[in-house]
Amino acid sequence: MLNQYFGPMCDAVEANDGEVLKFIGDAMLAIFPVVDDPAKACRHALTAARTAQEALAKENRLRAAGGLPLINYGIALHIGDVMYGNIGSETRLDFTVIGPAVNLSARIESLCRDLERSLLMSEDFVRIGGFTADLVGEFVLKGVGAKQHVFAPQA
Repeated sequence: MLNQYFGPMCDAVEANDGEVLKFIGDAMLAIFPVVDDPAKACRHALTAARTAQEALAKENRLRAAGGLPLINYGIALHIGDVMYGNIGSETRLDFTVIGPAVNLSARIESLCRDLERSLLMSEDFVRIGGFTADLVGEFVLKGVGAKQHVFAPQA
């Protein structure tokens, strides 16, 4: 099941100039580097998310027809500064990104299940990307100072 989930997710990220950094259990961390235009990176990320949603909807139709459990997932999109590099110990290193932007993304993704949404976006992501989106609420998120406006893409 995880391979049937990660396959479409990785394909969508890589086809839209993103980079899959790691798998964490049943989660995936990907980035869309800002080379020169932050709005372009946001567009790539949103296109990747929508492409993944379409592929997973198709996969879930096949799974349902075969009597298999559906793949439930959540995607959070945010833009912000991160620190990147190898972290770990003398015997094991892992390349990753860290910082408040990563934390905020993870906290927004944790809202997906309760809000029954597979894709949520931060206020910064919507503003910088220039997207029209629906406000789904204002939330206090663990480890994030101020309340955060969270959005969902319009259909």
